[in-house]
Amino acid sequence: MSAVARLSAATVERLPVEVARPAYDRGVQAIGIVHLGIGAFHRAHQAVYTDAAMTAGDRDWAIAGVSLRSAGVRTALAPQDGLYTVTERGAERTTLIGSVREVLVAPERPGAVAALLASPSVHVVTLTVTEKAYHLGPGGELDVDVAKAAGGTIYHHLGEGLAARRRAGLPGLSIVSCDNLANNGALLGRALATWLDRIDPVLCRWVEAECTFPATMVDRIVPAVTAADLDRVEATSGLRDEGAIVTEPFRQWVIEDRFAGPRPRWEVAGAQLVPDVGPYEAAKLRMLNGAHSALAYLGLLAGHAYVHEAIAHAEVGATVERLMRDEAAASLAPAAGQDLDAYADALLARFRNAALPHRLAQIATDGSQKIPQRWLE
Repeated sequence: MSAVARLSAATVERLPVEVARPAYDRGVQAIGIVHLGIGAFHRAHQAVYTDAAMTAGDRDWAIAGVSLRSAGVRTALAPQDGLYTVTERGAERTTLIGSVREVLVAPERPGAVAALLASPSVHVVTLTVTEKAYHLGPGGELDVDVAKAAGGTIYHHLGEGLAARRRAGLPGLSIVSCDNLANNGALLGRALATWLDRIDPVLCRWVEAECTFPATMVDRIVPAVTAADLDRVEATSGLRDEGAIVTEPFRQWVIEDRFAGPRPRWEVAGAQLVPDVGPYEAAKLRMLNGAHSALAYLGLLAGHAYVHEAIAHAEVGATVERLMRDEAAASLAPAAGQDLDAYADALLARFRNAALPHRLAQIATDGSQKIPQRWLE
């Protein structure tokens, strides 16, 4: 039996016709975005929005992904010319994503990362690096000594790249944290300012004047892909995709509309550009996370293992819906145009999705740390 061909630009036409494809010429798109921390979440989220923006007509927003540690994503995507599929379990919809142009491994080529950030075609930097990579102390401020000792941090790369942009007379960048941190834009801006003020105060003043740090709120469940997932994608697509992503149909991206220059029209794919992300963060914390905690404890007591089982339990499901709609939503001050009823409907549909099982025990861990923010504030 012959080996199944690998997904790539040369084999993409073999995909089934029902797989949606990019409606733009990938080969002529300039890199407009540098993403730090190119893991599964970025490829299921920001890269999907960017792909949709270019399919809708935007141009020159190809993504250069930077891995700060591992070569795993490059190993998966380089033989595939950056192409990969995203399969939505529950909707059973598969999309070929073409927005990722290249993947760099920062420890191998730190100078190349700075050169990318200093490219005239680049206007946006996005980040999904997890809280640990921000090197924050107990008070939420950057611990400069810890970051220096770590080496190769986001601050090293941003500092070198922004210094090169300033020397070249280029404008600043929109630097967009997409990590699950409250008020993440301001947090990143303060931390980078602390770093630059220590190493290059002149550059620090330039960044404060030329760059912006929009806050964001992101949401999508993206489980770790298993060998069985890859085999299933191969069986349905006819090609081997080592970079395949499996996720849920739901996705959300709320972005503070504060950019230093051009940006993709992410809103064509459903992103919300707003003056203040705070009300959306509060809704997620109380309505989604709060309901998740209630589902976890009540569902486990009722003998269930997964979210979709607990929400289907008559008493548990009814209690969680009342908590979400009558208590959590009622405690919020929604922004103009923020539809909390529709948000509750979408959350309940997510909870009922049996195609992407979510363990209650995982949600229930560290409850003493989670519940005060979810229920009591």
